[in-house]
Amino acid sequence: MDAAEFRKRGKEMVDYIADYLEKIDKRQVFPDVEPGYLRPLIPDCAPQDPESFEDVFKDIEKIIMPGVTHWHSPYFFAYFPAASSFPALLADMLCGGIGCVGFSWAASPACTELETVMLDWLGKMINLPEEFLAGKHSQGGGVIQGSASEATLISLLAARTKTIRRVQSEKPELTEADIMGRLVAYASDQAHSSVERAALIGGVKIKNVCSDDTFSVCGSALQKVLDEDKASGLIPFFFCATLGTTPCCSFDKLLELGPICNKENIWMHIDAAYAGSAFICPEFRHLLNGVEFADSFNFNPHKWLLVNFDCSAMWVKKRSDLTGAFKLEPLYLQHHHQESGLVTDYRHWQIPLGRRFRSLKLWFVLRMYGVTGLQEHIRKHVRLSHQFEHLVLQDERFETCAEVVLGLVCFRLKGSNELNKALLKSITEAKKIHLVPCHLREKFVLRFAICSRTVESTHIKFAWQHISQLATDLLKTWEQKHHQQ
Repeated sequence: MDAAEFRKRGKEMVDYIADYLEKIDKRQVFPDVEPGYLRPLIPDCAPQDPESFEDVFKDIEKIIMPGVTHWHSPYFFAYFPAASSFPALLADMLCGGIGCVGFSWAASPACTELETVMLDWLGKMINLPEEFLAGKHSQGGGVIQGSASEATLISLLAARTKTIRRVQSEKPELTEADIMGRLVAYASDQAHSSVERAALIGGVKIKNVCSDDTFSVCGSALQKVLDEDKASGLIPFFFCATLGTTPCCSFDKLLELGPICNKENIWMHIDAAYAGSAFICPEFRHLLNGVEFADSFNFNPHKWLLVNFDCSAMWVKKRSDLTGAFKLEPLYLQHHHQESGLVTDYRHWQIPLGRRFRSLKLWFVLRMYGVTGLQEHIRKHVRLSHQFEHLVLQDERFETCAEVVLGLVCFRLKGSNELNKALLKSITEAKKIHLVPCHLREKFVLRFAICSRTVESTHIKFAWQHISQLATDLLKTWEQKHHQQ
């Protein structure tokens, strides 16, 4: 394909994507395929000779689309949102076109410098304390990671290195292996599984801290576990606080937890993967109060801020904590500006060496929507979640299971877990809308997350009528079945 054909085919692909997104509501949200559907549809080996673009293009609808779950459908209410917008898609095209691998400042100065400035813009939008911003004289700064899981792992590994060095300086007789065997990380029993996975990769113990009736961790619960573990000779070193948990969007009590972590020399990382975007709205910013005690903070613009995957924003108070843990300088990666103090080499802030020019899509989206446009997007989703909550509460057969703060409603039929599993099975098999469940304590609960950029009140009403009708049908057969028994 030469440049002339690329121009022609590029315009066709843009038209195809625009049509796909404009008419996505006409597609069934969840596919009808069985595992292994794709292999029989394509040859066993790559073609020996080149094929035409037309041949490839016509196979998109034939082979790919039948197996796509349409995350941007207004009938998709599963997981959490996956952000997308036309400015972000255009920026991603430019990123692919430039095609730099921005591991150091010298590898592409614009790639590094735009990221530093964009993370400062974003930090100011959520009113992050000054010490988390790169600024001119700060020790902190922001970086784009691939996902919140990566941000948690990076912060845990940095905390591990920092703690080992501190303990060795206090007790030189202890080896690194002695200390590693005694390190303990902590997170809420509601925290995402990626926190446990970070500890697994980091080779350290992790313990769950019990959450309260609102599914939040409070200071006394953390302090109790810390006191017990220190008495047993263990070394607490890391706590991951969650703002907007995956099961029910609950918020750990930062103002109680932060001072404890600071007093006990424990690194506090805040995972606000989903909820963090809402902090650009003044009415939700109080949920971040206590961030001033944290060592690192992360949220995903690629969830709720119209920047498509992957774009996970992470800030640290002391960037030397990251570079101190990950810095290696082979000759082939060195450059003559690196000791100037004016440049950032992001390879020391992350696990992979290579990185894409991801700040372009942040730059496009922040400029083309503006803070007010993004705030309206968040507020609209929150309004729609309260609309759904209201519909649930009007039906005495149903109950909500957690406070609705942002764009997630946790609800269920009053009755057994088996009944609610049967309801979800009906919803999944009908394929009109897409939901996923969670467990809240002993209850099996259905999660209804407002996800699509194009979702409207009419889609919420449709979803509720559909769920309500399936519940009516289910309860009839359920009662007959149990009556016969």
